[in-house]
Amino acid sequence: MQFLFIGGLGGPEVLLILLAILLLFGAKKIPELARGLGKGIREFKDASREIRRDIEDAASVDEPSRLDNNKS
Repeated sequence: MQFLFIGGLGGPEVLLILLAILLLFGAKKIPELARGLGKGIREFKDASREIRRDIEDAASVDEPSRLDNNKS
């Protein structure tokens, strides 16, 4: 099984990485780390959507003024 986001890593490599994470952080800390990671990803997506929306709003506001300038 190969995941798209980890490139050329195969099954044994992924298992080794997961085992290392388990040994480093312990079974009790992994859910807390996953929640923190999920929250961080969610905040990043929300911020990127807001930036995209601001850019689109600015472009739509500028669009009529560009059309008016071309008519002159």
